Amino acid sequence: MVSITQAAREELVKFFEDKDVSPIRIYLAPGGCSGPRLSLALDKANESDDSFDLGDNLTFVVDKNLCAKAQPITIDMSYAGFVLESSLDLGNEGGCGGGCGGCGSSSSCCGS
Repeated sequence: MVSITQAAREELVKFFEDKDVSPIRIYLAPGGCSGPRLSLALDKANESDDSFDLGDNLTFVVDKNLCAKAQPITIDMSYAGFVLESSLDLGNEGGCGGGCGGCGSSSSCCGS
């Protein structure tokens, strides 16, 4: 299951106001010394995806294997951008400094 906070919803609706609406992929991005993190990208759905229609023309796609391990996934906003929280243990316990600063051990931080 994927959910979105009102703040993240408003930001995405605003983003698509003057653009063609596209599905939004949730994927595991490499994170360098701070480790992997969940992130967002515009993409098309394929056979290996679960799809979640969250209203306001917002559709999220997640690889079925990743979705099974990471759900529930919540998309929120922070001062630094989108934040994706999940049950996935990514081991982001501080990394090498800098980077997302202050995100601590959340499942991910500083999305797209």
